[in-house]
Amino acid sequence: MTSRTRTTLLAAAAVAALGLGACGSGDDAPSATAADGTRTVSLMLNWYPYGEHAPFYYGVQEGIFAKHGIDLQIKAGQGSTKTVQAVGSDQVDFGWADTPAVLANIDKGVGVKSVGVFLQTTPSSVQVFSDSGISSPADLAGHTIAVSAGDAPTVMFPTYLKMAGVDEGAVKTQNLDPAGKIAAVLTDKVDGLIGFAHDQGPTIAAKSGKEMTYLRYSDVGLNYFSTGLIAPQGTLDDDAALVKELVAATSEAFAAAEQQPEAAVQAMSGKDPQMPADDVLLEQWKQTSELLHTDATEGDAPGVNATADWESTLKVLSDAGLVAAGKSVDTYFDASAQPQG
Repeated sequence: MTSRTRTTLLAAAAVAALGLGACGSGDDAPSATAADGTRTVSLMLNWYPYGEHAPFYYGVQEGIFAKHGIDLQIKAGQGSTKTVQAVGSDQVDFGWADTPAVLANIDKGVGVKSVGVFLQTTPSSVQVFSDSGISSPADLAGHTIAVSAGDAPTVMFPTYLKMAGVDEGAVKTQNLDPAGKIAAVLTDKVDGLIGFAHDQGPTIAAKSGKEMTYLRYSDVGLNYFSTGLIAPQGTLDDDAALVKELVAATSEAFAAAEQQPEAAVQAMSGKDPQMPADDVLLEQWKQTSELLHTDATEGDAPGVNATADWESTLKVLSDAGLVAAGKSVDTYFDASAQPQG
């Protein structure tokens, strides 16, 4: 039992007395051990639940996490940086966050590490309506694209344009928050947006009734790790067995959701008032499942990371100024909990 587990037993009991739900979004971080030996473990997502998160809900429903001794409490997030900081300050037990944000916060001294990246091909892309006349990076010249200053897709946009052979000055950008970007595309105030193809795109398509085109960063050879599990350094030091069980359960849940996508999405039904419609969730999950491996990890269990992919990610992000240069992989990643297979 970790020191955090011992100090939060009373808080966990209070939460149970208040009857808070298993997939709530409160600030508590319960880590109690039940009579049957299962541990109550909180996981904060990178954002409000969407299709990418289906395996967690499916894993809970199908007893995958319980088999590993974990009663998983899934909590909505409000951006990867906030999730990383919540994990680092022991507000929650574990997190699900975008790798560039994880690494940048580790550079700032936040005491967490990645314990397995699951989305190993970046979903970063320029997203436009298919009838916009934009079908290649060269077509972006003269158009206005919505961005969100400081996030990884926006910071990497100049690198994408350079690798695509497009003059950065030829593309106009408008800075908006995540919700504002979607609204601007839907009302034709901008010609497209930068974001995650498996997130905003299916939402916009459903709201507009129009098809979307994705100009993916990876299509021009720009790839880096995206979302995965993070753990506090203290838990890695004091309770490595728990970390290993969580990673193993998550890997099994992702594999199961790949096999049963409709059932995985159904497991999310009614779990959060801001959740997209089922058809959007299904499209989001289907797009997510295409991002789970690189050439180096094809055939491996979800969440198995290759050192070469980590090294490539660090180079790409350090070249762009997102993370410090010259640091080793183990500064950011603890491989001790890697799933088998």
